[in-house]
Amino acid sequence: MIDLNFSQEEINQLNYERYHYPHPIVQKRMEALYLKSQKLSHQEICRLCRISRPTLSLYLKTYLQGGIESLKRLAYQGQPSQLNQHQKTIEEYFRQNPPRNSAEASAMIEKLTGIKRSPTQIRQFMVRIGMKTRKIGYVPGKAANPDKIKEQEQFRTKKLEPLLQEAKEGKRAVYFVDAAHFVHRAYERISMVFSTDFYGFSLWSQKV
Repeated sequence: MIDLNFSQEEINQLNYERYHYPHPIVQKRMEALYLKSQKLSHQEICRLCRISRPTLSLYLKTYLQGGIESLKRLAYQGQPSQLNQHQKTIEEYFRQNPPRNSAEASAMIEKLTGIKRSPTQIRQFMVRIGMKTRKIGYVPGKAANPDKIKEQEQFRTKKLEPLLQEAKEGKRAVYFVDAAHFVHRAYERISMVFSTDFYGFSLWSQKV
C-alpha cells in the first residue's frame, strides 16, 4: 500500500476540487485522493469511486510525482472539438442571448452551427470558453418600514446604479425578470453567462 501524508491545505483543496473542478475525470481523481487523505482503505476507495486498484495506484503515483496539479493533467489528446471552429460566433451569440442551461445551449449551438452535442459536452465547452453559472438576484420590494426603505435606497445607490452605469458603458448586460404574480414570488432562475458580462434581477411587482 502506498503511504501518503497530506497537509491540511492539500486536504481542503482536494475536498473543493472533487466537487468544483470542471472535468469529471479530474473530479474523480480528487475524490480518490481526498478519501485517501481520510485514511480509507484502498478497497473502500475503489468501491466508492468505482475504479480498479491499478487505476487508484496510478492516481497515487501521479500525486507523488507532481502533487495535486499533476492530477489535473489529461493525457488524452483526441481530436480537436469541431466547436472550436465556431467559438467566436458562439461567444458573441451567448453574450446577447445567455442560455438558461446546457440543454438550451445545446439547442442554440445546433441551430447556429449544425453541430449536435450532448448537454454534458456543451457544458464542458462553455466552461472551457469562460462561462459560469449565475443566479438571478432580487430587488428589495416596496415597504413603509423605515428599515426597508433604507435597504431599498442602499441597493439603488450602491448596487443598482453602478451596474446600470456599467451597462451603459457596454461593460455588462443587466436584465430584469418579472415575477410569477399568481404565486406572488419570483422563480429562481439560473443562466450560463460570461461572468463579467451579466447581472440579473427579478422584480416582485414593483418598478425601478
